[in-house]
Formats: sequence, C-alpha cells, structure tokens
Amino acid sequence: MPTLAIMTNIIQFKIPKPKQKHKGKTLCKNGLHKWEIVTERRFDVHQGGLVTEFRCQRCGKTRIKAL
Repeated sequence: MPTLAIMTNIIQFKIPKPKQKHKGKTLCKNGLHKWEIVTERRFDVHQGGLVTEFRCQRCGKTRIKAL
C-alpha cells in the first residue's frame, strides 16, 4: 500500500498582550462612581447657600449637593 502524504496548514497564533488595568472606567460608565467630599469650596455664590461638592476618585466627575 502506498503512503499518502497529507499537507496541513499551520496556523500562527497571535501573542497575547499583557492585560491593561481599566482603572474602574467600566464602573463609572455604569453609574457606580466612588464619590469623595471636596473641601475646597463650601459656599456657592450663585445659589447663595452652603453646598457639598463630591468628586469621583476614578474618573474625576463632580456633583454638587445643596444643604
């Protein structure tokens, strides 16, 4: 019996890159911020009252809450 030589295709796989940290960006996109109180500004001139300013530790977004 004759031997058959079968040629196969060799597939080169991509080398995986080291994983990058996303630094919580996915959490902030879904509305799960990590708020911290900013004590630099306590009085709002436009509203005329005391306010509390919050800043997200991950993305830097700010929000203001009037007292």
